[in-house]
Amino acid sequence: MLQRPRITTRSLTYCGILFSAGLLSAGLSPAFAADPTGDWQVEDGVAHIRVAECGGSMWGAVAWEKTPGGIDKNNPDATKKTRPTLGIVTLIDMKKNAANDKWAGQVYNAKDGKFYKSTIKLGDTPDELEIEGCVLGFLCGGQTWTRVGPSIPSSPSNLTAKGALPKAGAATGAKMAPAAGPTVSAATPKAAPAPAAAGAPKAAAPAGQKTATATAPGQPADIGDICLLPEINKVTH
Repeated sequence: MLQRPRITTRSLTYCGILFSAGLLSAGLSPAFAADPTGDWQVEDGVAHIRVAECGGSMWGAVAWEKTPGGIDKNNPDATKKTRPTLGIVTLIDMKKNAANDKWAGQVYNAKDGKFYKSTIKLGDTPDELEIEGCVLGFLCGGQTWTRVGPSIPSSPSNLTAKGALPKAGAATGAKMAPAAGPTVSAATPKAAPAPAAAGAPKAAAPAGQKTATATAPGQPADIGDICLLPEINKVTH
């Protein structure tokens, strides 16, 4: 007569440990490795870079400066030498490489006015972002940035990004709905909003979008949704 093999409590416990470890390595790590969005402090602490997904790629822009009023004086383009560094785009059109949880594109370094081939990825924790860049395949270097803000949900402006919506007049199987009301011409001035009553709560921002808000006294205002910056918006829309 065949006997059913005995499985001891110790064996079950051991298998349970292995199964739990497998879940941690296969499930939890990719969960944070897949999201580099948020506000990050650069290694020397002089600026915060806001990283967000715009049009399917990761982009980054200067969202805060330790010393306000900087200008892009080292830019090789003479027409950009006097533009403010606040709001300047630093991480450019970085595409996901699923094989190694990296995003590859370009980075602009305002300190020397140069563009570098670059990659970004989360470090050992979700609060570290590793930046690597090279000029023409050499002079490579890197930094580790520290998280100072939570992850950012996909921007509402992504709904109109390239390829996200059918082109105007494209066949969709149904007639286009008429406009909800008359449009206002560009020449028609908009009425100024009525001042809010004292103590009234501020209107909530659309989901996934940061509005421009004042920071500490003497510091520049928050730049809000970076996907709406002209330099990014013209590429993704």
